[in-house]
Amino acid sequence: MDFVDTMGTLIGVSYRADLLDENGNLPEIEKPMMADALATTFAAVVGTTTAGAYIESATGVEAGGRTGFTAITVAVLFLAALFFAPFLTSVPPQAYGPALIIVGFLMLSPITRIDYGDFTELFPAFGVIILMSFTFNIGVGITVGFILYPLFKLVAGRHREVKSGLWLLCGLSLLFYLFYPYN
Repeated sequence: MDFVDTMGTLIGVSYRADLLDENGNLPEIEKPMMADALATTFAAVVGTTTAGAYIESATGVEAGGRTGFTAITVAVLFLAALFFAPFLTSVPPQAYGPALIIVGFLMLSPITRIDYGDFTELFPAFGVIILMSFTFNIGVGITVGFILYPLFKLVAGRHREVKSGLWLLCGLSLLFYLFYPYN
C-alpha cells in the first residue's frame, strides 16, 4: 500500500512541479522511491508510523520549492517539530484545515487531462477520485483504478490496450480488497 501511495504522490506532485517528461513519466523515479523505502524502513525500526512522500508537498511546490534544499529544510523543520509536538497537538484542525483544502484544490488540475468522451477512461478515473476523497487514502483510490481500468477496457472489447503488468496490478489490487482489514 505504501508503494501505491508513494507512486500517486510522486506523480501528482511531479506534475505540479512540471518535472514529468513528455510521456508523463518521472525521470529517475527510482531515486525518490528508494528514499521513500528507506524512510519507511527507518520509521519501522524506530517505532513510528510510516514515513515517506506526502501529498502536502504540493504546497511547497506551489510556493516554488523544487530542489533538494527544500527537502532538507523541511526535514530540519520536521526534526525541530518533534520538540514542539505537545504544543503542536493543541492546534485545532480548524487552524490547518484550510491549508489542506488548498492542497486539494492544487491537485485537481490533472483531471482536465481525462478523456471525458471515453468511458473506459472516465469511469475508472472517477472511481479513483471518489475513493481518494471519501477514504482519505490515495492508495485506496489508486488500487481501485488498477481494478476498474482493465475491467472497463475488457468489457468494452479493448483489452489489448492493457499491458500485462496492469493485469498483474489488477489481480494484486483485488487481493488487497479481499483481505482489506477494515471490511
